Amino acid sequence: MVPGWVNVASVTTSKNSPRRGQLPPAESPSVSATRAARLERLRSARLYLCCDLQRFLATDPRQDTVEQLDTDRLELFFRSAFRGGVDIIQVRDKKVSVRTELEALRLLVRVAEQEGGLSAANDRADAALLSRVDVFHVGQTDLTTQQARTVLGDDVLLGRSCHTRSQVVAASEDPGTDYYCTGPVWETPTKPGRPAVGLDLPAFAADLDPVCGTSSTPFFAIGGIDEETVSQVTAAGAGRIVVVRAIADAANPENAARRLADALGGE
Repeated sequence: MVPGWVNVASVTTSKNSPRRGQLPPAESPSVSATRAARLERLRSARLYLCCDLQRFLATDPRQDTVEQLDTDRLELFFRSAFRGGVDIIQVRDKKVSVRTELEALRLLVRVAEQEGGLSAANDRADAALLSRVDVFHVGQTDLTTQQARTVLGDDVLLGRSCHTRSQVVAASEDPGTDYYCTGPVWETPTKPGRPAVGLDLPAFAADLDPVCGTSSTPFFAIGGIDEETVSQVTAAGAGRIVVVRAIADAANPENAARRLADALGGE
């Protein structure tokens, strides 16, 4: 068996697998030390950043088709975001080669470990496996929870995007899903063509379990959220958010992250 892979039967038939409110206590014998540490960080996470790599790319003048990642600038950006209060950073860029994505993810993993944050990959289980990220995030049409666990094992945290109430209910009751996202709250250019769901969906998710962050499946509101709109999101009941442009496009990412973290009650 390939290292890091698991037997799917063991994932789907375990009698000890928790269902609703599946985040088990760290002392649970079924939870590895690695997973327990990641779950503890997830429980306290409030600010999640997704970023693409386009602004950190340069073209090799000798071969104009070869992507060159400016790792110095990218590392500075990652560190600035974490130090400003970001808890999780996800690399999400479907335009780059998998090699470039892997290079960025491996850098992110190293920085996240040093800064006390969580690293996340999007969509590609092979990239998540090879880079050893903490978190793997998928959409509704991507890998199922069972498929993702088969590839990545139990230690990696799994998240899923939700756009309807039925999807929220399914994610909250899935024992293999560690968190989910509700949105897009507002239309956003990072997801062209996807209609906004408004504040009703995060409010619905919050009503599933009014005690946020302890026994329930954590959820993050996503989509067009920034310093101007974050108060509306928290008023709807979402204590966790995902942002893109609010930090990535800021002149000072660390300060932008700090203001958002403060708005969420972060330290």
